[in-house]
Amino acid sequence: MRMRRWMILECDARWFQIVALTLLLLYGVIYLHFDISWDRIMGVLAVVVVSQYICTRAFHLPVFDPKSALISGLSLCLLFRSNFMLLAVIAGILAVASKFIVRWRGKHLFNPTNFAIVILFWIAPDHVWVSPGQWGAFAFFAFLMVCLGGLVVCRAARADIAIAFLGAYLALLFGRSFWLHDPVSIPWHRVQNGALLLFAFFMISDPKTTPDSRSGRILFGFLVAFGAWYVQFRLFRTNGLLWSLAACSLVVPILDVLLPGRRYQWQPPASSPIDPVPLIATRNSYETIHA
Repeated sequence: MRMRRWMILECDARWFQIVALTLLLLYGVIYLHFDISWDRIMGVLAVVVVSQYICTRAFHLPVFDPKSALISGLSLCLLFRSNFMLLAVIAGILAVASKFIVRWRGKHLFNPTNFAIVILFWIAPDHVWVSPGQWGAFAFFAFLMVCLGGLVVCRAARADIAIAFLGAYLALLFGRSFWLHDPVSIPWHRVQNGALLLFAFFMISDPKTTPDSRSGRILFGFLVAFGAWYVQFRLFRTNGLLWSLAACSLVVPILDVLLPGRRYQWQPPASSPIDPVPLIATRNSYETIHA
């Protein structure tokens, strides 16, 4: 029984994500003095957990599982900033509710954190912003090692999309700089921030919102990278990564039809044999697997 529980834990990469995001948030608040208070952090985390519980009951799901909600809450604490606590509360509610409401064929369409931030950008542009995080070189490389280690330890089935996105995005950034004869320090400075790593390893790689097939995920990663580059350097708008992910998420249903694949499942059902490799969900998994 003890071995069975350990293998279930190993199959669910969300445990690693929660630990990594928590350590990053603690480091940022304690040592780097991130512009977010402890009461704001506790408030956002409480809101997402309560929202998850309410939605679980409202949609008659059999088991309450707060892991995905905690990941969304921690990501909001790291990225989302506002002078009003009410907007932070709304962000938490939007993030969790979007998983249950904005769905297509059994999976939610948008990454919850990305959806909440983009919606609030749209309805309250003067009162919300995203903090890229002035983490310094040490924190950046430490977080990079944690993210890469998570891909190995958790055997993440969506490592391909993170690698495809980062490869395409870095190629576009450095290619533009070489074309303009800019020094290498300019694109290097642009990528040396924790927000990019958080986006690549915890948002775009969300297995519940990405295409089911590997070819679809790689194409999706390229599309998001190009969209982010276009928003930043052609439309001259900030937060190109977030806008691009939100827009490209609308293409995921099309990619799933054109390039079909098997649905990802966070962990196997309790009644099934345990396999240390993440299993594949069925079409009707929404009734048995947590959002």
